[in-house]
Amino acid sequence: MARLQLALRVPDLDASITFYSKLFGAEPAKIRDGYANFALTEPPLKLVLIEGNAGEETRMDHLGVEVESSGAVNDATTRLSEAGLATFEENDTECCYALQDKVWVHGPGKEPWEVYVVKADAGTLAKQQDSVCCTNGDDTTQDEALTPAAAKGGCC
Repeated sequence: MARLQLALRVPDLDASITFYSKLFGAEPAKIRDGYANFALTEPPLKLVLIEGNAGEETRMDHLGVEVESSGAVNDATTRLSEAGLATFEENDTECCYALQDKVWVHGPGKEPWEVYVVKADAGTLAKQQDSVCCTNGDDTTQDEALTPAAAKGGCC
């Protein structure tokens, strides 16, 4: 089963966990330092909460489609490339407390989308150095933060 992912950078992780637990009538599937996610079946959604800076408004970090296998990520990469979209692949990358394979594309408004599979749990929120995984929560624009040259820290 594929499901959409919405990753939000939130100023108060605990308050956001409480709110989204009430909104969806479900508890988070994973809570770690600075991070939580809800793996909902109805609606089919992976809601990711990333702790941002206190006092800032919640903002979209990135969007995604979670798939069931690395083969599905490879199929998406081929389909997106053949459709003329610029892709950036990451295999065996650690971010969001998970080992993942993924492919990134950007929409016409520069919104970052990933098609990814979670292969295993991991012990870190931080991404690998050359990853384009997510923004770093500072004043860097999302476009700059999601290019390989600018990927320096933080994670989804």
